[in-house]
Amino acid sequence: MKRTFNLADIFELVVQAVPDRTAFGCGDQKLSFKQLDERANQLGNALRARGIGRGDNVGIQLYNCAEYLEAFFACSKIGAVPVNVNYRYVADELQGLFNSLDLRALVYGADFDASVLEVMPRVPTLRLALRVGTVRDGLPRSVQPYESVLAEGARELTDAERSDDDIFMLCTGGTTGLPKGVMWPHKSLFMGALGGGGYYFRRPPIETPEELLQLVPNGPALAYLAAAPLMHGAAMWATLISLFSGHPVYVNERKNFDPVHMLDLIEHHQINVMAVVGDAMALPIIQALENNPGRWPLKSLMIFGNGGAVFSRHLQERLLLQVPHLVLNNGMASSESGVLGGGEKTPEGEGFMRIAPRPDLSVISEDLRILSQPGEEGILSRRGHMPLGYYGDPKKTAETFVMVDGSRWVLTGDRARIDTTGEYVVLGRGSQCINTGGEKVYPEEVEETARRYPPVQDVVVVGVPDERWGSKVVAVVQVQPGHEFDLQEFEKVCRSNLSGYKLPRAVYLATEVRRSPAGKADYRWAKAYVAGHEPLTAATA
Repeated sequence: MKRTFNLADIFELVVQAVPDRTAFGCGDQKLSFKQLDERANQLGNALRARGIGRGDNVGIQLYNCAEYLEAFFACSKIGAVPVNVNYRYVADELQGLFNSLDLRALVYGADFDASVLEVMPRVPTLRLALRVGTVRDGLPRSVQPYESVLAEGARELTDAERSDDDIFMLCTGGTTGLPKGVMWPHKSLFMGALGGGGYYFRRPPIETPEELLQLVPNGPALAYLAAAPLMHGAAMWATLISLFSGHPVYVNERKNFDPVHMLDLIEHHQINVMAVVGDAMALPIIQALENNPGRWPLKSLMIFGNGGAVFSRHLQERLLLQVPHLVLNNGMASSESGVLGGGEKTPEGEGFMRIAPRPDLSVISEDLRILSQPGEEGILSRRGHMPLGYYGDPKKTAETFVMVDGSRWVLTGDRARIDTTGEYVVLGRGSQCINTGGEKVYPEEVEETARRYPPVQDVVVVGVPDERWGSKVVAVVQVQPGHEFDLQEFEKVCRSNLSGYKLPRAVYLATEVRRSPAGKADYRWAKAYVAGHEPLTAATA
């Protein structure tokens, strides 16, 4: 049978190559590639028997577990569209999301019974929910026990129509606005976000899916640990890259991020590659290492990756002091663009990352011109393999995916400047850029500096209205336990690293800085917090 670049076909080729190799581990759950494939086949057959098929959107609302991947691959096998659902959403948010996506079915965890059962009657398209967890009585007929449904399906799945153009949908985080479903054709995702099969084999993308039959069994089996939950795009993409390379994937089985437990997992599973999402995850891990010298040898760990948020240079240096043999890998990607590349911030440079120029990358101006001269600033953009657009939102699609000089480009929303070497200096998210007195301030740069003050455990920087300057820069700070926050010392650290117009004009202390489960800053929450609280003053510091 000729294979396509449908992700189910890709996965089945890996299963064929290394059937008995461990594919996935989560707490007590452990599945080989063959076992994961067979269970996905069973679920796919059971879904088809219940009327779910090509083009139907199926939500996955689960904490980390094997059922997450089973549901994902089951949908991919039958042409249905798997959709990640943020497990933090409350009923009203779920209702809005499910209706906007025309959700036909939902695989959800028993922890979410209350919100799911409340919402289902309000979503006309949603006729089936598979519930993962202990069986309970009194549920509507449309809510069925996951394991019982799966057991009805045959372990082989045949006659499934598959295509390079089947859809994978990734819901954006919604930390700066309402979540949107980004529609990726499978081949475009495989090539544009998952490395095209060449990532771990240090080679260009494969030309035919069957090449994996030779690459996978002869490559290294590097154990990968995802720090972020599978429902987050960065973790899911990294998981798929590892699975499609024949590597075992391990995830955090707990509902919270505990750095000590993550380090225990590295030792227990002899993890080779770990990935985090920015300082919010990296700092607690570094602190745990510093507070427990010698507890975790971490001899197996070779690569410490980061993507999705800034990993500050001074924290990278602290990590290497604890684990000198590590290779640090900073990547940049987004739901709409796929992988943009990796890079480093020079110690004296501005911006949070430098990316080398490539034929598929450019900086595009607001009036849709490709910029090429040093010093010019615009939106970092990418062409080539990319999404079709946003589900049910042609207006936003037209704004984000544009034609320039005969090519279709995705405008990432990240502002970048071309430097004298031709590299792209990524400055920060344009949507969060603070215009204060005519000057542009990017929160990421201020946040990175603020974290240099030792009592700062976490920080989010936003702009708030100001009569004189239009907007002013303010910081919401979470103080590290056992530390005292001195406003003057904080200002001294900021002033020694930032221009005057970038300095926070007010500081608000919070018991916890709210972030997404994947560690991304929630700027909407920060602005609301500032509006409802009083800033710190020298007298109260």
